[in-house]
Amino acid sequence: LMNKDIRIHSWPCSYYLDTTKQWVSGRLSLTPVAIKFTADKTGELLVDFHLSSISEIKKESSNLIFSSLTVLERSTKHWFSSLQPNRNVVFNILEHFWREQLLSSQGAGAEAASLQSTKGKELTGLLTGSQKRLEDTAKVLHYQGEQFDNIMRGLNKIEGDMDVADRLLTELESPSWWPFSSKLWKAPSENKPKETAAVSDPKNQEGILIGIPVIITHRTDSNVKPGKLTLFASGLEISDSSGQVIHRFEARDVDDIRVHTPYEISVRQRFIGKPDTSFRLLSAKMPEAIPILEMQFSKKIQFLEDALGFVGATKSPQVDLGTSVWQAATGLLGGVVQPSSPVGSREGMDNDQAQLQKQEKISQEEAKELKQILKKLKGLALETEAELERQDEALDSITSSVECATLSVHKHNRRIKRLT
Repeated sequence: LMNKDIRIHSWPCSYYLDTTKQWVSGRLSLTPVAIKFTADKTGELLVDFHLSSISEIKKESSNLIFSSLTVLERSTKHWFSSLQPNRNVVFNILEHFWREQLLSSQGAGAEAASLQSTKGKELTGLLTGSQKRLEDTAKVLHYQGEQFDNIMRGLNKIEGDMDVADRLLTELESPSWWPFSSKLWKAPSENKPKETAAVSDPKNQEGILIGIPVIITHRTDSNVKPGKLTLFASGLEISDSSGQVIHRFEARDVDDIRVHTPYEISVRQRFIGKPDTSFRLLSAKMPEAIPILEMQFSKKIQFLEDALGFVGATKSPQVDLGTSVWQAATGLLGGVVQPSSPVGSREGMDNDQAQLQKQEKISQEEAKELKQILKKLKGLALETEAELERQDEALDSITSSVECATLSVHKHNRRIKRLT
């Protein structure tokens, strides 16, 4: 589970301490579930409350207090001023995490609910997340499979064109007295429009892997604005709060993705002779998107120090696809399911359910739900492995076709040189 004490952001500011009727300088900090303020001089924690207890966040000012931010926590109003880099940045980020906390499945009272969480619920949540990751993997692989199919159609067309070129060259090389030369290549040329039509099919509309609300910082601008990050199998798209696209990165355009914390990433495309295109994205939902990004951009993604703990906890099932996707899925049970039980058999499933009920007092309903998720995970894993094998075969075929096409081109070039 995600560490609830991780610090997402902190800002230098002043806090109005009502008991002494004076402003205290310190740092306002935001965690995934709480707001805290620590005094600089004493190091005392003066503010610490759950996001779900907030009823209002406002930007306020008066003749005595300029450019302040107020947070209404139940019946207590907290005043923060002298916010750095500026009030708007802090307001947008706090409001984003507050709203996402209220909209989350935990909702208000998440803190109390988490204390009552059983081992069965934790396992159910863990396996449900694994199921979603496998579904996302399947979507990406399906898209890649379509690209391979398009490449194969293109190579088939090239092969057909090579045949036509070969017949044309044969005619040019034939003696003028050969009576059948003009008929050798007419029949294939009539089929050419059909081949072209097959290749020029419009690109299939790709599905959205995930879309999350984000707080956007462009390059090194101090201002931030709310928006949305949408991940596709072929890239990612950043749009503003009105849905207008700010920038779309195709997968090949992304040079690096840095994961600063489990909630903040930066995406960059480098250029020579002009500024890089760079966006910094912060979101309460980012932990859901990072495993997909890691799957798509495994060679371009970098986890910085504050995010290193996250990468181990949320490894995508794709990491072990080459050996056994099913082992990666069932391994998440962490010993609760007996590894010696035959996973695919009915007897193994019954043993798993009994074992689940014995340990950590898992209820019968929870064990039944886990059993259903395990079945789905097994099906997804088998489908994904089958698709990977199909794509391996397609890659071998593509490699062979490219080599043949390259040899044909060299051969035709030599014949054309002889003719000229």
